[in-house]
Amino acid sequence: MTIIPEVSIGSNGQTMPIIGMGTASNPPVDPEATKRAILDAIKTGYRHFDTALVYGTEAALGEAIAEALTTGLVKSREELFITSKLWCSFMDRRLVLPAIKTSLGNLKLEYLDLYLIHWPLKLSQSVDRVPFPKEEISAADMESVWEGMEECLALGLTKSIGVCNFSSKRLDQLLSFAKIPPAVNQVELNPFWQQKELRNFCKTKSILLTAYSPLAAPAKPTVESDVLGEIAKAKGKTIAQVSLKWIYEQGVSLIPKSFNKERMKENLDIFGWSFTEEELNKISLLPQRKTCFLKSFMEPHHQVLEIDAEI
Repeated sequence: MTIIPEVSIGSNGQTMPIIGMGTASNPPVDPEATKRAILDAIKTGYRHFDTALVYGTEAALGEAIAEALTTGLVKSREELFITSKLWCSFMDRRLVLPAIKTSLGNLKLEYLDLYLIHWPLKLSQSVDRVPFPKEEISAADMESVWEGMEECLALGLTKSIGVCNFSSKRLDQLLSFAKIPPAVNQVELNPFWQQKELRNFCKTKSILLTAYSPLAAPAKPTVESDVLGEIAKAKGKTIAQVSLKWIYEQGVSLIPKSFNKERMKENLDIFGWSFTEEELNKISLLPQRKTCFLKSFMEPHHQVLEIDAEI
């Protein structure tokens, strides 16, 4: 079983496994299959699991945790690091606390290790699914919502708080009023969307970046890259491993998602080897393309959404 290194987050001394397992699936996967995959991941060495209310995987993750504890796969809840997210329909000061309690109920846990704002926008309360219509989007009162996140922390419902899909500009705005700064910013990041400016900003503000879509899903240009393919061949590794290793070397944590046992193991085999300066330079010159857009979560007839350029 692979032992995954940990990284410090926030200012409270908490640590987080540098590699976690994502649980979002599109189209959704049967809950029992999700549960089995999570148990396989625990056996492989994963201890950090990333979920969200909107993913519909909180309950399956909770069942897997309960079984892992019952069967002795893990000795205690404290061995696991569980992340969930505040969905946009709850982006209101009075709804933050009920939202985290709903997630905890789904997970059958007393606390989260990390609770994140999923997107910096608000949806009407009637929206509990994706895709959703553009007309349901409105601006969020981020200052009051963040007060709610800080309350979750004060009440012990989560050990750390953070955000997802925040640009440097939005983080700067948040930091201007936050009593407790975000510990983590989870964003799309991979060799084809390197986020250099955001990486530098978060480093100066002691905010850990976490990479979702580390293999550039759904278009998967990473898998088709000749540059990464050549490096993988030279290292005796897969293209996926090269991509994940590059993210790790940027000081970024990552949450690859695979329900395949062998790929779960491969995704952890990124330690004990390194890139040459020439290889790193080739990766730095790769063409950049964002693949995860907010409009992809909207109903098909909404093809353009200006807010994507602002996030």
